[in-house]
Amino acid sequence: MAGSGSERVAVELCKGINGLDKVVLRGPRGSSAEVYLYGGHVTSWRNDHGEELLFVSSKAIFKPPKAIRGGIPICFPQFGSHGSLEQHGFARNKFWSIDTDPPPFPTNSKSFIDLILKPSEEDTQKWPYSYEFRLRVALGPGGDLMLTSRVRNTNADGKPFTFAFAYHTYFSVSDISEVRVEGLETLDYLDNLQNKQRFTEQGDALTFESEWCGIHGIRRQRL
Repeated sequence: MAGSGSERVAVELCKGINGLDKVVLRGPRGSSAEVYLYGGHVTSWRNDHGEELLFVSSKAIFKPPKAIRGGIPICFPQFGSHGSLEQHGFARNKFWSIDTDPPPFPTNSKSFIDLILKPSEEDTQKWPYSYEFRLRVALGPGGDLMLTSRVRNTNADGKPFTFAFAYHTYFSVSDISEVRVEGLETLDYLDNLQNKQRFTEQGDALTFESEWCGIHGIRRQRL
């Protein structure tokens, strides 16, 4: 699991808030990230200058069964309230395991961790499918944070299933008026402030002047 840099341990398993297990990743030039096994949840990402790039609420409760508020929650197998499960599914409320035998996945980083989530008996009562959800969290040589998710269908009969997935990232932003989100033009979205009405994005960039809450990229994709 662990690698070593020239001066600092690249991967360290330790205790976090309320005694929850977490993994600390460290880059060679000062960048770092923290990943809690509860939820497979990234709660911190600092650049080479030590600046925090993620937002975690001061009201966040690091205590199951509450999800951690902020950072990068994993939404699976449901996003939002679009289904019969709890808000954003159950992956963010489960304890993930360190994957000691991950499938081959090349990386040029020494600072990474592989996590895995499998359904419990309680999960299959609510969502009757078998799967393996593998998550790799890595710090690149330049301090870039990279998350890679892979979901494998392990149903004995091979029966397909449909799921939703998202990284629900909370970025730390000093001036929201300077933020632009590009690449959404022509995509449909649901406006949560207008009773989830469906619209098509027209602009070449999304900017923010007031409260906004929408879900872009409404589509289905067979994997």
